[in-house]
Amino acid sequence: MGVPSRNPSRFPPYLLPCIISLSVFSLTALFLLYKVGEVASRTKTLAGHNLEPTPWHLFPPRTFKEKSRHSRTYKILQCSYLTCPTIKSPENQRRRFVSPQPNQTCPEFFRSIRRDLEPWTQTGISMTQLMEAKKFAAIRVVIVGGRLFVDLYYDCVQSRAMFTIWGILQLIKKYPGMVPDVDMMFDCMDKPSISKTEHTSMPLPLFRYCTNEDHFDIPFPDWSFWGWPETNLRAWNEEFPEIKHGSQAKFWSEKSPRAYWKGNPDVASPLRVELVKCNDSNRWEAEIMRQNWTEEAKDGFEKSKLSNQCNHRYKIYAEGYAWSVSLKYILSCNSVALIITQQFKDFFSRGLIPKGNYWPVSVTDLCPSIKSAVDWGNANPSEAAAIGQAGQDFMESLSMDRVYDYMFHLINEYSKLLDFKPAPPSSSLEACMESLLCLADPMQRKFLEKATAYPSVAPPCRL
Repeated sequence: MGVPSRNPSRFPPYLLPCIISLSVFSLTALFLLYKVGEVASRTKTLAGHNLEPTPWHLFPPRTFKEKSRHSRTYKILQCSYLTCPTIKSPENQRRRFVSPQPNQTCPEFFRSIRRDLEPWTQTGISMTQLMEAKKFAAIRVVIVGGRLFVDLYYDCVQSRAMFTIWGILQLIKKYPGMVPDVDMMFDCMDKPSISKTEHTSMPLPLFRYCTNEDHFDIPFPDWSFWGWPETNLRAWNEEFPEIKHGSQAKFWSEKSPRAYWKGNPDVASPLRVELVKCNDSNRWEAEIMRQNWTEEAKDGFEKSKLSNQCNHRYKIYAEGYAWSVSLKYILSCNSVALIITQQFKDFFSRGLIPKGNYWPVSVTDLCPSIKSAVDWGNANPSEAAAIGQAGQDFMESLSMDRVYDYMFHLINEYSKLLDFKPAPPSSSLEACMESLLCLADPMQRKFLEKATAYPSVAPPCRL
């Protein structure tokens, strides 16, 4: 008896369509992942993703701590596109001030704002000038309706860009509805670049941290007012009180009767190289200490706490590659600040008075000039102590309220000069507090969160 033959199908009839569908889905998923990765690879961030160092001031390319390419892609997209609130917060609405006190008159050095902007008072600032300034900028900052947008061109060393933008965001938060629409080009490296000789026919508006008489660059408060995590320097409203407290550990008469400097001479600074030669406490009455940044960083800069460096009657300020953030900390010490002739000025140093709140030191006769200042101070201790106290008082008056007021008036006066309506360029992305905290590493986030402003109960000072 024969068995009936069978011709069974090798695959179920539904399997082939499933395989085709799965293949199409997989290819689509791979394509989407590729496109997502492509978008992330083109997205520039304030943490430095996909940005090259500024060509005019080179520094080592940035490395990132994300464990994988996937985690970096996720972070870039999450922080750049999915973090800032889409609905305008009520906090951004202009508030009515409740302080019964009339607003104060701004400090005298605020007059520098109008002098800095004087090259454009007759002609205004055109989009053509702004686009020319772009060639020297690392960041374009556009504020429209209380929202801040950034167009990033180059990376800035360490966390300068992130903390500078954080500061502007705090200004918007402090004075909601008051910061005008504005379009600014910004460079976050040290030396001024818009030469008055080369750009006389068309001055270019470029913001940075310092300027001098030979350049049109517009000085703006530097990033360290909100903290400098790479050197463990906290925001100004935390750092100054601690320095002041440390300065009170010894009476003036108990402090070392010599001049003191500690820093890095290896920053392409001929001045600091010459200063090192003055390291002779017997001949020049000076102690010049070389700071090893690599070794100090290993200890979290604990051995370099600024509050522990106020034990000398005299402290020297020497510019580095250009201006140095150290000026405000030296003046805060209640020691006589021996300021070696400055080539570069930041926004507040225009308010300093020679032999009033600091002692000028000649750059052409450096070591003898330092010794002469020390000898005079030791022979006139009351007068010297008064100069040191005046320097500290000046820095105490430069509260964060005054820093924000300077920013407000500078941006406000600058915005009046624009002959076009600011609008964020298509290549820009919104930056908000949430997006910066998202991009920040744990140490940066800790510093940023401690440098948060709140809506003011009083209006800005009167310019």
